[in-house]
Amino acid sequence: MSSTSQASQRINALLDENSFVEIGAMVTARSTDFGLKQSETPSDGVVTGYGVIDGNLVYVYSQDASVLGGSVGEMHAKKIARIYDMAVKMGAPVIGLIDSTGMRLQEATDALAAFGEIYAKEVEASGVVPQITAVFGGCGGGLALVPALSDFTFMESKNGKLFVNSPNSIKGNYEEKCDTAAADFQGAKAGIVDVAGDEETIYNEIRQLVSLLPSNNEDSDFYEECADDLNRSLENFDGAVADPALALSILSDNGVFFETKREFAKEMVTGFIKLNGATVGVVANRSVLFDENGKEKEKFEPVLTANGCEKAADFVRFCDAFDLPVVTFTNVKGFLATTCEEKRLAKKAAALVSAFGSASVPKVNVVTGKALGSAFVIMNSKADINVCWPDSQIGTMEADMAAKIIGDGKSAEEVNEIAAEYAKLQNSAVSAARRGYVDEIIEPADTRKYVIGALEMLFTKREAHPAKKHVTK
Repeated sequence: MSSTSQASQRINALLDENSFVEIGAMVTARSTDFGLKQSETPSDGVVTGYGVIDGNLVYVYSQDASVLGGSVGEMHAKKIARIYDMAVKMGAPVIGLIDSTGMRLQEATDALAAFGEIYAKEVEASGVVPQITAVFGGCGGGLALVPALSDFTFMESKNGKLFVNSPNSIKGNYEEKCDTAAADFQGAKAGIVDVAGDEETIYNEIRQLVSLLPSNNEDSDFYEECADDLNRSLENFDGAVADPALALSILSDNGVFFETKREFAKEMVTGFIKLNGATVGVVANRSVLFDENGKEKEKFEPVLTANGCEKAADFVRFCDAFDLPVVTFTNVKGFLATTCEEKRLAKKAAALVSAFGSASVPKVNVVTGKALGSAFVIMNSKADINVCWPDSQIGTMEADMAAKIIGDGKSAEEVNEIAAEYAKLQNSAVSAARRGYVDEIIEPADTRKYVIGALEMLFTKREAHPAKKHVTK
């Protein structure tokens, strides 16, 4: 297999069969410096065009590593820019398949301008059409900003390399010590990669994601008929909710759930489900991660972290930009208390507050366990509709801790009595409902029915904010 055919075959493997139409196949490099005049540069190292995924129009570019390493030069960038222009005009997603050595050094300032042109097009398209990037080979230096500017990033776990500085160029590091360019690092530590796997897995995952997303920010026609029972009872849902990845598959129409940023800040789950045929964004606190056999794999404290807040804030902003409702499942008692967290926690928690506060889409909050202190306030507590389960704890802090403060100097027996009274008067679902902070107390098994009903009621929501360009935080 030639590398040229590999670039095209990647597109063909992703799109519906025989649907790809190439644009700009005859384009070659214009520069003649450093022997480029004598070099063949077919398609200038990138195959561009359009096709469909499950009948949905998408625009695609796939870099060809056999042509000057798939490096980005003037004409290479112009082809990608044209695809972006067409995608914005037609209102369809852009999918980039990356396999490149980076900037084309032979073209010098033209190559620099090429990178700037691609960045500008990504920024212009942001919030207008979904942008998806898949890294199959090299993606280094300034090219690393392309997936970082995208909405979703996929990465081939064996051959994909994503980095600004290569691992060996980082002082005190080398690839064998810590491969900062690997999918594991870029997913779990950097939080750029949503899904890692082999090429076939990536194609299947991208296809599923595209089927869940609107084509553009004004696409109101991507709903589908719901074949699932809208009033379906969720048996043992309260036992599954500790791991939202499991619970959301139970909640969603026909088990559809696409999790984003899967390895990053795993204590916070973000992703898309289907409810009554419509795509809904979900943010949920995780306390347990189950493996494929339902066994407990990892445990997490029900607390907010800086990375978790960052992950959730980015996701909520995407949902708001594309008019997708947001449902939160809250189970949180506070913040992770470490020196490292203190460096970033306030700012990232503020970013999540800003994202929820500025989002004008329908918002529903379901309290499934603990909802304590400022952490609860941050977790979408001012949603349009707030419901909770009967055993929820909603208040400033856990009852035993509050009792120790209120009953300072009293006997252990008296403190225990205060704790019991505090739990009843200040920390219960009933006490929150009596003060109007909870709209309904529901049984876990009825969660699907109530959430669908709330979203149906909120379907025509209109919300005006003060005139401004955008928030600053």
